[in-house]
Amino acid sequence: QVQLVESGGGLVQPGGSLRLSCTASEIILSFSAMGWYRQAPGKERELVATILSAGSRNYSDSVKGRFTISRDNVKSPVYLQMNSLKPDDTAVYYCNVRGRTVVGDRFSYWGQGTQVTVSS
Repeated sequence: QVQLVESGGGLVQPGGSLRLSCTASEIILSFSAMGWYRQAPGKERELVATILSAGSRNYSDSVKGRFTISRDNVKSPVYLQMNSLKPDDTAVYYCNVRGRTVVGDRFSYWGQGTQVTVSS
């Protein structure tokens, strides 16, 4: 079973920056999308950003212009650069990788999450 591990969360001041990383326990090549989601206390988990296998990126309106999702290798498949952080960005951030294997089986992997707290 593939394991995803997020890292890079922490406590930052409003206006600060963090860079989240998501590392897979195994090489993942046949993915369709990688993404970051977040869940704040009392709220539903929401999409933050996704990057497709072809490289196109999508962002939620709330983070567009401030966050950047990227990937550069299969060992650490996805990053989230977060700039100009706001208190409303406070949440547990989760990494997700999904796709299909060469035999047609779907997969969707989630990490355990990393806490991001934006507060003075």
